[in-house]
Order: sequence, then structure tokens, then C-alpha cells
Amino acid sequence: MIPRTAAAVVVRLARGFPVVAITGPRQSGKTTLVRAVFPGKPYVTLEDPEARDQVETDPRGFLARYPDGAIIDEAQRAPDLFSYLQGVVDDRRRMGEFVLTGSQQFGLMSRISQSLAGRVGLVHLLPFSLAELAAAGRAPTSLAEHLWRGGYPPLHDRPLSPSDWFPAYVSTYLERDVRQMLAVRDLSLFQRFLKMCAARSGQLLNLSALAADCGISHVTAREWLTVLEASYIVRLLPPYHRNFGKRLVKTPKLLFLDTGLLVWLLGIREPAALDSHAQRGAVFETLVIGEFIRQRFNTGEPADFYFWRDNNGNEIDLLFENVWRLQPVEIKSGATFVPDWLSAAKRWAAFAGPDALPPWIVYGGDDAYAREGCQVLGWRRLASPET
Repeated sequence: MIPRTAAAVVVRLARGFPVVAITGPRQSGKTTLVRAVFPGKPYVTLEDPEARDQVETDPRGFLARYPDGAIIDEAQRAPDLFSYLQGVVDDRRRMGEFVLTGSQQFGLMSRISQSLAGRVGLVHLLPFSLAELAAAGRAPTSLAEHLWRGGYPPLHDRPLSPSDWFPAYVSTYLERDVRQMLAVRDLSLFQRFLKMCAARSGQLLNLSALAADCGISHVTAREWLTVLEASYIVRLLPPYHRNFGKRLVKTPKLLFLDTGLLVWLLGIREPAALDSHAQRGAVFETLVIGEFIRQRFNTGEPADFYFWRDNNGNEIDLLFENVWRLQPVEIKSGATFVPDWLSAAKRWAAFAGPDALPPWIVYGGDDAYAREGCQVLGWRRLASPET
């Protein structure tokens, strides 16, 4: 097992909350993590029809079987359980008693907010970060190899090729989530929608155009996109709200959270093809922003990230608050530094004034150095937690 950085957060939260919930995409390692952190707790999965039937017919009896708590996997599959769980943890008043996992964040979160508010410590677990792979001695050999493989654990602890694993992942897991959450009859059309989303990763979301290209309604496109968000497949990156005297773009960006899945959906079947592919920049942007999100999630912090773009085309790829000031990050997939990369960062600094920290430029090369007031960081530096 590759150690997970989030394990420390899980342990910390278990000291202060009666319930700890871990949510993330299917196959991101949630079950492996909680069973490693809590080896003595009984484990039950509600994907098992028999266990789910026990919960639905006798929730009090089900919980009574676990006087010292338990790990309950895919807890969102039994919504009524949460109300009974509230009564149990309030009576016992023991910390870290129950551990819940779920792969549909909206379903799990809605049940927590309704019945367990204030009683749950929440952890978001995404596939492996560069830092986790590096710490385990499994740092990627090249940028193209890492973009192609991505971070899902089965692709790092089994002799599997992404070309073999991702088709099964999409059909087995994503389509099952779709069936559970929505009455989708044409799953081949949903796969087309998924691939059309991949072609737009890193772009402003135009839901009407996406729906038209897929031959579905705007409402259906919104529902399907919600499923992808709930399953931690995509994330909508919001625009930063301050305009610094400029008219702003107010549409979010559509981003995938794992490069391996994105690359497979784009039809790229070998790492070398990424070197000249038209979507290389979007895939690299997925890697960089995904790594920043992982770092926040793995330390138990909210992933409050934005991008900034005005109507004149001035843009910063990633923006976040850092000690009450704004940290701009420019993302460039090229392996050789180009002086023109400094232009956008310099324009941003002029707009933001004293609110702006010195810009970072994350690029596809290996070196790290300062250049004209900017910090230039090679992609491997994303494995450093302080980055």
C-alpha cells in the first residue's frame, strides 16, 4: 500500500468528531485508507444487497451490532441510516466511533448536513498525488508517462495499462453511478457526453454548446454534469470575483480531476502521443490544478481556487488567497522557458497592485529558479507540499 497523506487528517478528525466521513471518486483508495487507519473496526459495505437490506429493514438493529463502531462503506446507499446514526453517537459521545465512506459526494453531503451536522469530520480523497508517489519511491519517469497514467491507485499497485483499466472503470463505475442517480436510458450517449466534456477540459463551460453537440437538452446536460461533479470526475473552477477595474468573464472553467482518465477519453493510447497532441496544454493544466487541489484536500483544507480572465483576454490560470494576499499561477506545458510567459503575470501584477504576491509559473520542464520577479517551477516541484 502506498501511504496516503490524508491518513494524518483522518486520525486527527477521529479525535474530535464521533463520525469521520471520507468521500472521493470510486477507486481512489477510500476503503484501503480507512481499513489501514482503523484496522480493528468491523467493516461493512452497503454495496452488498444483503447488508443494505438489513439497514433498510432494521436500522437500529444494524447499528446495535457494532457497539464499538464500524466502517460503513458507500454509506449514501442507505439514506435513512443517518438519522439513526445521529441518535447513537449522541448517546454514546465517543469520538471516532463510526467511519463512513461514499463515492457520490452530493448524496453523502446532503445526508450529513440533514442529520449529522456538527458531528462529522470530512475528508476528500482524490487519486494519488505526485507527493505521495514520490514519497513511496514511485515518482513518474517522465511527464508524458504521468499524464498518460494519472493517479488512480489500481494503475500504480497492479500491472495494469490505462488502456485496459479505464474502459472498465467508465462502464463499471461511472455508468453505475449514472443509473443510481439519474434515469439514463442511453448509456452510449452518456459516454459521448463524457468524451465531449474531456475535449473541453480547461475551457470555459458553454453548457448550451455542449448539449447541442451531444444532441441532448440543456437540462439533461446540466443533470449529467452534476453527476460527473458528484462523482469527482470533473470540477468547475469559478472565476475570481474582483475585477480590478476590468470587466470580467463570469463563466466557470470545466476541468477534469485526473489526467489519466482525461487522456484516455481523448483517445490518446500511448505517452509519446502527448508530446505533439493539440490537447497537451489542457492535460497539463489538469495535472497542475489537480495537484493544488490534492494538496489542500490531503491536509484537510478547503480547495478555494479560482481563475481570472477579463473581456480583453487577460488571464491567470489559477488564483488563490495566501496570507490575505493573492497568489497567481500561470501554467505552461512547454519544457523550455519562454520569456513571453512573463507577460500575463506582469499584466496581472499591474492590475492587482499590492494585493498580488510574486507570480508562480509552473511549466513542463525540470528546473526551478527566479526570473524577473516570478518564481519559475518545474512540474516535479508540485510534489513538494510547500509549493
